[in-house]
Amino acid sequence: MDSTLSARTFARLVATALMVSVPRANGQTDAPPPRARVAAESAAGVKATTDASGETLRGAVKGRFLIGAALMSRQLNDPKLTDLVAQQFDCLTGENEFKPASLQPAPGRFNFAPADRIIDFAQRQNMRVVGHTLCWHNQSPAWMFRGADGKPLARDEGLRNLKGHIDAVVGHFKGKVIGWDVVNEAISDEGDEYLRNTPARRAIGDDYIIKAFEFAHVADPGAELYYNDYANEYAGKRAKTIRLIRELKSRGVRLDAVGMQCHLKLSDPDGPEQLDQAITAYAGEGVKVVISELDVDVLARGNRGADVAARERAGANPYPGDLPPDVAERQATYYRRVFEVVRKHAGVVTRVTLWGTHDGTSWLNNWPVRGRTNHALLWDRALQPKPALKAVLGVLAAP
Repeated sequence: MDSTLSARTFARLVATALMVSVPRANGQTDAPPPRARVAAESAAGVKATTDASGETLRGAVKGRFLIGAALMSRQLNDPKLTDLVAQQFDCLTGENEFKPASLQPAPGRFNFAPADRIIDFAQRQNMRVVGHTLCWHNQSPAWMFRGADGKPLARDEGLRNLKGHIDAVVGHFKGKVIGWDVVNEAISDEGDEYLRNTPARRAIGDDYIIKAFEFAHVADPGAELYYNDYANEYAGKRAKTIRLIRELKSRGVRLDAVGMQCHLKLSDPDGPEQLDQAITAYAGEGVKVVISELDVDVLARGNRGADVAARERAGANPYPGDLPPDVAERQATYYRRVFEVVRKHAGVVTRVTLWGTHDGTSWLNNWPVRGRTNHALLWDRALQPKPALKAVLGVLAAP
């Protein structure tokens, strides 16, 4: 068969597959994205971003949970990337735009424009948006919890700053986001230590987490509220997370779900099993689970965590070009196992968000070692689907 004809035929098939109604998490049906461009073009040779079957993640989940991606507002300038996002996902998380330092770098000076751009794009594509994050020890302005002398603010002043930020931010996005990562990464990585010694904790006290959830709920009673952290699939942090869940519940605080970042890696073969056990444990505490920042690292790193401050000076960079087929297949198997766990816990896991859109956008290219070439997601840098995408779609299609 003539190769040009074959490409055109494939493009028409993909277009047909994409111009169907897409199920939403609430059981309703989304119309196809308005004027959605199909990334598989004909003779000009723009490559397809869908699986060979024409199926998309957004269609394959069939309303069982939301399927999302993290992106930055500047990435919306790339029409090929926005095509992929609109075709494949029904939920977006701003990678940086909703964080305190981005939204309120100085007291009372707000910059909502980049986050609003993500909201506007999502609304045009019938997508949900998650706000990430209201309180975090990174990417937060120093003034919020520290004085000019670098010392912690008095409790009342710290609480005023926290409440003022949450009131303004949650109020601005009220009705536009489905939920908030209210507090991010508050649990300590250290042995028996319970809470991380963050600037908010030093200024306000241990109950800053409770206060943040209370403020967020008052600001938008209709928004879901999440506690988000990394490595909480593993036993040590899992136990501390359960302790936090129980403390929040004992104070009558709304907590809809635990966010499990799931920055997993091929060198941890038991990751999916640990995830399975953790979801069971959190469900037993009466909360849902969101897989909030999923990726599967193919490079060596020294820890299981995702502390952005935990840099490593050197590390191997074995795949500066394409990912070798055997490694890509191992990654596909890993992703398959993760999504088999998600399907097993239908009704508990309400969202899966990939932390990036394609390999070139992954934060793991610069963490924990700067300048390496990672391949952590379902599409490569040319927006070509990897074996991992086929594996995920296979799990979602299984009866």
